[in-house]
Amino acid sequence: ETKTLKNKVSKKYDMIGNSEALNHIRAMIDKVAVSDARILVTGPNGSGKELVAHQLHELSHRKDNAFVEVNCAAIPSELIESELFGHEKGSFTSAIKQKKGKFELANGGTLFLDEIGDMPLELQATLLRVLENKRIIRVGGKSYKQIDFRLVAATNQNLWHEVQEGRFREDLLYRISVLTVDLPPLRDRVGDALYFARYFLNECHTKTGNGKVSLSNEASQFVSTYAWPGNVRQLKHAIYSAYYTCE
Repeated sequence: ETKTLKNKVSKKYDMIGNSEALNHIRAMIDKVAVSDARILVTGPNGSGKELVAHQLHELSHRKDNAFVEVNCAAIPSELIESELFGHEKGSFTSAIKQKKGKFELANGGTLFLDEIGDMPLELQATLLRVLENKRIIRVGGKSYKQIDFRLVAATNQNLWHEVQEGRFREDLLYRISVLTVDLPPLRDRVGDALYFARYFLNECHTKTGNGKVSLSNEASQFVSTYAWPGNVRQLKHAIYSAYYTCE
């Protein structure tokens, strides 16, 4: 399903589907992956933003280096500095040994900031400085380290609206969105829902070794016409549930 891509992508990160909308996304990924420009991936929850980030990494010249993922909404405020910058041994009570932070781990590779719209304002200022200076200092450290990573950020929010509401920095938005990949919801990808349903049914069969199950005409019609507000993730869970509980 990746015929439009000139380079080879790990099967684990293939984006399946045959819709015109998805083919456009594949072509966009193929064009921008070779660049080191920062990329913002937008789209609703469950639409595949993480897969896009992985493909951008796999198709780049950085593919042999680390892909480091950070969920910006999940880092406790008291651990933010240590998680992102790392720390030196003894820099605080529980720092029994030195630790590399996410920025340092991504050096030479790709840093994927998921849910960047939920990043606290104070952390946004910190990220902006790192992107401008390309250097970091560990908590308790005495010298700066030069770093080089490709930034891919993702959000399900309208960041321009967040800027107007004072919850996101306008200067940071400009920094992270040199290029933008916009993922449409599953309901706008005509034909992909049924394609996914059959794919996930086959996946269930492969994992269990049980008999193959097919969709009835009624089920196919429902899959094709339902809006799937939870997108691909919701559809996958529905198919897995149906497979394991059907007579």
